[in-house]
Amino acid sequence: MPPTKEPQHFSRAAESLIADFRGVPDTTPARMRRRPTRELAGLVEELLVKHQLGRPSPEQSIRDHWPELVGSANAAYSHAAQIDPRGRLAVQVSHSVVRNELFVARELILARVRALPGCAHVRSLLLRSG
Repeated sequence: MPPTKEPQHFSRAAESLIADFRGVPDTTPARMRRRPTRELAGLVEELLVKHQLGRPSPEQSIRDHWPELVGSANAAYSHAAQIDPRGRLAVQVSHSVVRNELFVARELILARVRALPGCAHVRSLLLRSG
């Protein structure tokens, strides 16, 4: 069996028992006991991806193309708000006639939205008056 470069990890109770037996004080900080230290570069990249910093978000892409997706007349009375975790695109509509037009054309609008980069996960439209 080849020697491993990583030290053997014991349970917290075993580490404490060995430290007591050897008479060595346990100076491991409490935060280090719960989870191991990770590289900063990996954490920063993970946060950039999670919060979409420096990358175009799907919502912004939809907002940029909104007049092309629903038509300029309907775009004047509506705007895309956000995409929830279930894949529903929330759309604020300020006029009931425009809301009905968007409701009738929702499958066509969804097909156009899904064609945008990064928006393939949008499953439905949620039309809200307001």
